[in-house]
Amino acid sequence: MCTHRPSCPSSNLSDSSGHPDRSGRSGRDTAHIVAAHPEQGWYLLCDGAIIFDDTGELLPDGRVVAPHRVPVGQLSIAA
Repeated sequence: MCTHRPSCPSSNLSDSSGHPDRSGRSGRDTAHIVAAHPEQGWYLLCDGAIIFDDTGELLPDGRVVAPHRVPVGQLSIAA
């Protein structure tokens, strides 16, 4: 699906931070955004993956990557 030269990595790679505007990305995270819908919280990448603002992903083969969440015990409470 990607027409960039050099082409972007396949969406089958296992590393992923999921967010489209973070720097220092590698693997699947270097794919370019081809359709952005920030008002709906999702982005279509040139490798066919859809990434969501909550860091979850939907891969072209239908697999789901769950959002990366902080365990409740590690959350801090504002005073």
